[in-house]
Amino acid sequence: MKRAAALGLCGCLALGACGGSSHSDLENWMKDQGKTAKGKLDPLPQIKPYDPFTYNAFALPDPFKPRKIEPTKGNSKLAPDFARRKEPLEAFPLESLTMVGTLARNKTTYALVRTPERDVYQVRAGNYLGQNYGVVVDIGDSELKLKELLQDGSGDWTERSSSLQLQQGVEQRRGR
Repeated sequence: MKRAAALGLCGCLALGACGGSSHSDLENWMKDQGKTAKGKLDPLPQIKPYDPFTYNAFALPDPFKPRKIEPTKGNSKLAPDFARRKEPLEAFPLESLTMVGTLARNKTTYALVRTPERDVYQVRAGNYLGQNYGVVVDIGDSELKLKELLQDGSGDWTERSSSLQLQQGVEQRRGR
């Protein structure tokens, strides 16, 4: 046991001898830098007292909830007659209808209009077709003219002119 104590004491002395002043140049540099360094701290900012905000806009709509924007109902004189019974060709979009011919009977000109279901209807001036309340205005040999009513974002109705062109040779192109 004395031997272990003697070995421990020798080890401590050996370690103490290694810790000499070999870093004296570093210590001197640090002292010199410390003498010339002038540190300045900004003063702490003044803390403003808390002023609570009172929310009084409970009657207004919540801006964080989604809501449906509904157009206002305009007082346009062009509005379609909603009480009128719809005609069969009003069930189809105008782009899907094709004019395939004309027919004249008793001084009245009719247009022959084919639906996507391959049914053919006789249409005269005053009949309705298309999903935009289109009314037939004029029927020529190669064209059917109509006026459509469209509703804009503000609820007002506007009039648009459209036409269906005669599709010649549709049956021949389809191989029938």
